[in-house]
Amino acid sequence: MESRFPCTPVGLEFFANAPHCFPATEVVRATPEQIFEVFEDAHAWTVWADPIQKVEWTSPRPFKLGTTRTVTMSGGMVGWEEFIAWEPGKRMAFCFTHVAKDNIESFAEDYQVEDLGDGTCKVTWRMAMAPKGASRFILPVFSPVMGWFIRRMFKKFKAYAENHAAGSVQGAG
Repeated sequence: MESRFPCTPVGLEFFANAPHCFPATEVVRATPEQIFEVFEDAHAWTVWADPIQKVEWTSPRPFKLGTTRTVTMSGGMVGWEEFIAWEPGKRMAFCFTHVAKDNIESFAEDYQVEDLGDGTCKVTWRMAMAPKGASRFILPVFSPVMGWFIRRMFKKFKAYAENHAAGSVQGAG
């Protein structure tokens, strides 16, 4: 049995007051529905989110507020997540309830999708965290690199979602 260290649960207000918040925004050539298809695809996360090795949904479909999943990342990190927002086509957000390494007090991600009405959407991703232990001192030093890494990763999301959307359109014909 792997170790599980509890995290302090957070709500959507955490994105306004977290000690560290990293935003990224992309305009994506895809509909809100196509973007949520990517969000719901466990494998997709392993392609565009570099640290993620495996995603396992632990709640049945349809996903909703309170849905859970387990995410295995590089370096032996595992995050047990609970969704604190679920509005298909508009917004999803989750927080960690537990982690495999005792270095995070609170962690959450928020994905907001704004339909621009022309087959594109503005997608905003915010990753927020409150580290603990030695991570409290390390993260501020690496924040600029972390911000760059998040923005780079979100460009991979954009490419993946656009490729998925193009395949969906071709498959419909």
